[in-house]
Amino acid sequence: MSSVIVAILVFGLIVLIHELGHFLFAKKNGIAVMEFSVGMGPRLLHFKKGETTYSIKLLPIGGSCMMLGEDEENPDDRAFQNKSITARMSVIVAGPLFNFILAFLLAMILVGMSGYNTTYIKEVSDHSPAAAAGLQIGDKLRKINGESVSMYGDYVLYKLLKPDDMMSQVEFSRVDQTTGKEVIKTVAVTPEYSKESDKYLIGIMIAPQNNKIKTAGGLVKYGFLEMKYDVNLTVKSLGMLFTGKASVSDLSGPVGIVVMIDDSVKAGLSVSIVAALTNILSMCILLSANLGVMNLLPIPALDGGRLLFLIIEAIRGKRMDPEKEGMVNMISMVALMALMIFVVFNDISRFT
Repeated sequence: MSSVIVAILVFGLIVLIHELGHFLFAKKNGIAVMEFSVGMGPRLLHFKKGETTYSIKLLPIGGSCMMLGEDEENPDDRAFQNKSITARMSVIVAGPLFNFILAFLLAMILVGMSGYNTTYIKEVSDHSPAAAAGLQIGDKLRKINGESVSMYGDYVLYKLLKPDDMMSQVEFSRVDQTTGKEVIKTVAVTPEYSKESDKYLIGIMIAPQNNKIKTAGGLVKYGFLEMKYDVNLTVKSLGMLFTGKASVSDLSGPVGIVVMIDDSVKAGLSVSIVAALTNILSMCILLSANLGVMNLLPIPALDGGRLLFLIIEAIRGKRMDPEKEGMVNMISMVALMALMIFVVFNDISRFT
C-alpha cells in the first residue's frame, strides 16, 4: 500500500510539473486558462481563483491545462488560437521542457547523495588483445567504437543495445605517472573469438567506479549527464520499438510502473531508508525524462503533434482547417487510449 502511495506521489509530481510548464507560459503570453488539473476523471477537490478552476481528479494519471480557444475558434483576444505562432509554440514546448528541468534538478540531488559511476577496467587478461594494445587495470573508458561510455550507465546501455558489437576501437584516459595529468588515448584492438562464450572478446573486465561530487560545477555536470542517460534510454528504447527489436507488449503502463516503484522501494529498504530514497529519485528522473520525450513525439493529441501543426501553419502562412485538425487529434486520442487500455491489461496479465 505504501508503494502505491509513493507511485501516486511520483505520478502527481511529474504531471504537476508538466502541466505547470503549460500553465505558466500560457499566463506569461496572456492566454486565459480555464482549468488546471492533476489527474483524470471526476473531480475530488477543486477551487476557483479568477478565471481558472484548480482541480485534483480521481484517477492519478494524466492532467490538463485547459486554455480558452485551445481547440475551437474564439474571438476573445486571450484565446490560445489568437496568439502568435511563437507564443503558442512556447506554451506547447513548456510542458516537456519542465519535465527535463525536473529530471535535471532531481538528478543533481541524486548524484549529490550517491555520487556518480565512471567506467574503468578492473582486469586485463594476460596475452589478450587488450594487453597487446596497451590497456591497463585502472584505465577509465571514454568511448567504444566512437560511442561515449564514460558513465557506467552509458556502458550498460551500449552493451544492452549492441550485445554483439566488437570492441575494435577504445578511447580511454590514464593518469601519467610523471606529470600527474590525465592523458587521453585511443587504441585499435583486434578481438579474438572465445569458444567458451561464443563471442569475440578483447580480454578485459569492466566495472563501475563510484566518485563523490566535490564541486558545484561537478554537481551540475554529472546531474546533467544522469538526466541525459535517461533521455538516451527513452529515445533508444523507442528506436527499438520502431525497428521491431521490441514490441508493444514490452511497454509498461501505470500498473507496471507501480510494480517497478514497489520493487525499487523494497530493494532500497532492504539496505537503508537512504537507499530507498535514491531508488525513488532514480525512478522519478527516468519517468520525468520519459514523459518529456514521449510528449515531443510528432503524434497528434500529444504536445509534439500540436507543435507539428504549428510548424505547418508557420510554413503555409495560415492555420489548418480547425475541424480537420480536431478530427485528427480526436482519432489520435482514441488510438492512444486504446493503446493505454491494452498496456494496462498487458501489465495486469504480466504481474498477476
